[in-house]
Amino acid sequence: MEDVPDSPRDLPRKAAARTARLAALPLGYAGRKTMGLGRRLGGAPADTVLTDIQQRTAEQLFRTLGELKGGAMKFGQALSVLEAALPEEVAAPYREQLTKLQDSAPPMPTRTVREIIAADLGDDWRERLVKLDGAPTASASIGQVHKGRWHDGRDVAVKVQYPGAGDALRSDLRQIARLGRTIGPLFPGIDVKPLIDEMQARAEEELDYTLEAQAQQAFADAFAGDPDIVVPPVVAVGSTVLVTEWLDSPASLATVIAEGSEAERDHYGEQLVRFLFSGPVRTKMLHADPHPGNFRVLPDADGGPGRLGVLDYGAVARLPDHGLPRAMGKLIRLCATGDGEQVLAGLREEGFIKDRTKIDPQLLMDYLSPFAEPTQVERFRFTREWMREQFQRINNPREPAYTIAVKLNLPPSYLLIHRTWLGGVGILSQLGAEAPFKAILTELLPGFADPEAG
Repeated sequence: MEDVPDSPRDLPRKAAARTARLAALPLGYAGRKTMGLGRRLGGAPADTVLTDIQQRTAEQLFRTLGELKGGAMKFGQALSVLEAALPEEVAAPYREQLTKLQDSAPPMPTRTVREIIAADLGDDWRERLVKLDGAPTASASIGQVHKGRWHDGRDVAVKVQYPGAGDALRSDLRQIARLGRTIGPLFPGIDVKPLIDEMQARAEEELDYTLEAQAQQAFADAFAGDPDIVVPPVVAVGSTVLVTEWLDSPASLATVIAEGSEAERDHYGEQLVRFLFSGPVRTKMLHADPHPGNFRVLPDADGGPGRLGVLDYGAVARLPDHGLPRAMGKLIRLCATGDGEQVLAGLREEGFIKDRTKIDPQLLMDYLSPFAEPTQVERFRFTREWMREQFQRINNPREPAYTIAVKLNLPPSYLLIHRTWLGGVGILSQLGAEAPFKAILTELLPGFADPEAG
């Protein structure tokens, strides 16, 4: 495998070039808008010009994020989950480029992979890992995965972290944070700043493969023998290499989103919801990196919808007390009652509303009620249109809900919970899945079913 420009091996030596490429993204968008104005003055239809600008911007933006790997690609993957929230005229040209980041990325040289494994697992690594495929089966933001065979005959997945991934991740996220205001217009209806802030706060944890292995094994133990969810056990781990049992799956949820039947979308959507809410109950941890590439489908013996495999435990919220906060379930339940005063008091107590911030209870309920809608019916179908409507309500200064959104505060303990909730809803909306959301929350979310809770 030949070295290519911007290969992962060169990440630490090309910091200036990476920064320059990221800085050029909003400038490219601004330049296209200027050229677009010229085309409109020349007689080109406005919608044709707009679509062309969006298509070219999408291709440059997500090609750059994918090629750079590190924090750039991680930011792009996070945005890919929120694609359903974009206005359709923007989402349509972006969609193909966004979803490419959910399952693939350029590989690093085979020689580099073997050098990393030897440095991490020892010079005798071939005695344990008796077979290793040269080409990667998957690539992501800070590492790539190869299929291999362990000495006991098990097929394994070998995840190898890119050299310099830590420096690249930190540098990219700092640069993206500085460009937050100028990147923002590329994603109308999405506030990218909180997303960037949270990613920066969790960067070190995602680089720690030992910590990831501990989390994955805890989930593997908790879901061992589960009829719906599969988590591959850990086989071996080093600081930059993680070996787990191989998950034999033909596709990820990205494939179901693109071409799955309604039955498949509903089936895997419900399994996703059950996993996200049952994980904290069983492990006191929340899998906090919900993008389609991390969820693999395992059809049953007849080829129909089967179990859902869950990968990548680098981003995990540790919830040592009772899993998800009991107050969270209580507040969601109270939203259904329409009692704005109780909801206001509960949000203030949890730190979502600061002491001196004044909010009208009725406006608060007008803001929250649509978000609570999935919990108030027996089955709720998530759609792109529903998600888009919610994002536009809270990010449009002309909407009444915007005045509430800007007054709310997100407590640190809810940062990863919020990211996961948002990402999960994004996937469900991309799937167009219908799920018994109310029943799942009643069973698994502390405080939701108990009127005396909290």
